[in-house]
Amino acid sequence: MILEERPDGAGTGEKSARLQGCDSLTQTQRGQLQSRRARIYQQINKELQMRTGAENLYRATSNSRVRETVALELSYVNSHLQLLKEELEELSGGTDSGRHGSEAVTVPMIPLGLKETKELDWSTPLKELISVHFGEDGTSYEAEIRELEALRQAMRTPSRNEAGLELLTTYYHQLCLLDARFLTPARSLGLFFQWYDSLTGVPAQQRALAFEKGSVLFNIGALHTQIGARQDRTCIEGAHCAVEAFQRAAGAFSLLRENFSNAPSPDMSAVSLCALEQLMMAQAQECVFEGLSPPASMAPRNCLAQLHLAQEAAQVAAEYRLVHRTMAQPPVHDYVPVSWTTLVHVKAEYFCSLAHYHIAMALCDGSPATEGELPAHEQVFLQPPTFSNPRGPALPLELEERRKLGKAHLKRAILGQEEALRLHMLCRVLREVDLLRAVVAQALQCSLAKYSELDCEDDFCEAAEAPDIRPKTRQKPEARMPCLSQGKGPDIFHRLGPLSVFSAKNRWRLVGPIHLTRGEGGFGLTLRGDSPVLIAAVIPGGQAAAAGLKEGDYIVAVNGQPCRWWRHAEVVAELRAAGDAGASLQVVSLLPSSGLPGLGDRRPTLLGPRGFLRSQREHGCQTPACTRASPRPLLGWSRKTQQGKTGGRLQPCAPAKVAPPSPSELPGRL
Repeated sequence: MILEERPDGAGTGEKSARLQGCDSLTQTQRGQLQSRRARIYQQINKELQMRTGAENLYRATSNSRVRETVALELSYVNSHLQLLKEELEELSGGTDSGRHGSEAVTVPMIPLGLKETKELDWSTPLKELISVHFGEDGTSYEAEIRELEALRQAMRTPSRNEAGLELLTTYYHQLCLLDARFLTPARSLGLFFQWYDSLTGVPAQQRALAFEKGSVLFNIGALHTQIGARQDRTCIEGAHCAVEAFQRAAGAFSLLRENFSNAPSPDMSAVSLCALEQLMMAQAQECVFEGLSPPASMAPRNCLAQLHLAQEAAQVAAEYRLVHRTMAQPPVHDYVPVSWTTLVHVKAEYFCSLAHYHIAMALCDGSPATEGELPAHEQVFLQPPTFSNPRGPALPLELEERRKLGKAHLKRAILGQEEALRLHMLCRVLREVDLLRAVVAQALQCSLAKYSELDCEDDFCEAAEAPDIRPKTRQKPEARMPCLSQGKGPDIFHRLGPLSVFSAKNRWRLVGPIHLTRGEGGFGLTLRGDSPVLIAAVIPGGQAAAAGLKEGDYIVAVNGQPCRWWRHAEVVAELRAAGDAGASLQVVSLLPSSGLPGLGDRRPTLLGPRGFLRSQREHGCQTPACTRASPRPLLGWSRKTQQGKTGGRLQPCAPAKVAPPSPSELPGRL
């Protein structure tokens, strides 16, 4: 607010009073904002209590009619919660997603609400697994468990920006590491992962960690939709950012659809994900059109430019028709909100009418076409060719014929815009979205004004039938993989050791400490690799063989210092520095993985006196040749066979290239 001095020479006392009034007004506005926040928080708490009661009734009853009624109530509560959270986010950010401070009006998009979840106690199963399988004190990892729980708690309410995406991908990366370290096909953590359906609000739960990972990946895609819907698409940069966001969202849903099966919630079923993917691609195509379409004051007068805009609008209409057909069919029709289906239908009619409007502008206001331009123009219409005109209809060159055909296209544009307004008024939810009605009504006024300009009093000829417009785009959006690598960070359970050895998929026994002295021929062993360093060979009759070291053992401690993450050169340097006095080593020996006990299976025959797994040599087993585990892809939780999937589908990761061996991989003899 700018304060100006009155021309009648008001004194300083009056100016002071005005300043005090400004301060009180500011305080009043802040108080109103805080009151609105408090009211929204109260409504959110009320909705959460209602959801808890409905959820308990849904679980307790076995009556199918009661369950249907409760599921409908949960859907309403879930929708109301999403609206309240979006309103709270707008209050906190101080932004208006409708106009973005611009006079131009844009068509609203459809963002997805995030899946919600309840708190989870990781402590008990992780401590038990660390104690039973890894042979370490589980209570010593309380700090790591608290860090994991804090990360999950923060992930439940991410901010609607890039920081929120990074938070979700960070937690997703930690889930992949947990899967690789603690889980096997025969073992689960014993936790129930409960998530609420994003579309219906009905709770679902599974023991599989894959459900947790899939739900987080769904939220990554949903957050991309919210970021795309909040962009200022009146400028080219905002439209490009929205296209990128919707492409990432479609990629996330496509990745989830191809790698997750047996979904316990409707929003993660294959048909629902396919519909959401189509919706995101249609919205991306709409943003492409908005980036190409200039403001009304800068509309091109060139005929060819108007034809290109017409085909771009027809492409958007075709995309939304496909989405509408998918949403109108069961079972997607039972899950998707009715307002979404209606909005998609309205957009299909609106953009189809917009295509006819641009054709009319090309015919009436554009520069006349020349003979050299006609071959390009003939590709605009979908009317089938005839015997006399095998290449299909062409744009007329005479002004009167152009006026009549333009009038016919304007008539179709007006009918389509009126139909869009009718569909908009039939939906109770969309009636509250004045922004959409304003966009369609503004387009209808432009079409009516142009039609009245072309209409002549002495024109008694019946208007020709306008042909359909061929959809075509110069920029076809494609689903893009979300940036799952941006949230990569250090493994929370880094202290347990490298995943190639220290995971639930392997069994080992701890041997040592072993005192190793240097002989005339050295220590009598060959080391190779990093983190941990592998004993690649043991010379028969040497010092290492006499001390009991075996080929395939991993060195985990040297002279009392843990060296699970040491490099090859560091271990070699420590051994050479020991001199004639020798060094104290602690190693682990891998055991066969068959017969791995579950989390609750504590057979004493497999455990030694110190809680570690007994040596396989005591049972006459042979140590298998050690191989380093290949890098685990981020989507290692897939339940579908990925063999033979090529071409056109998103791959979780590119095939690894074979690199020449590093110096640490070359054997070093000591």
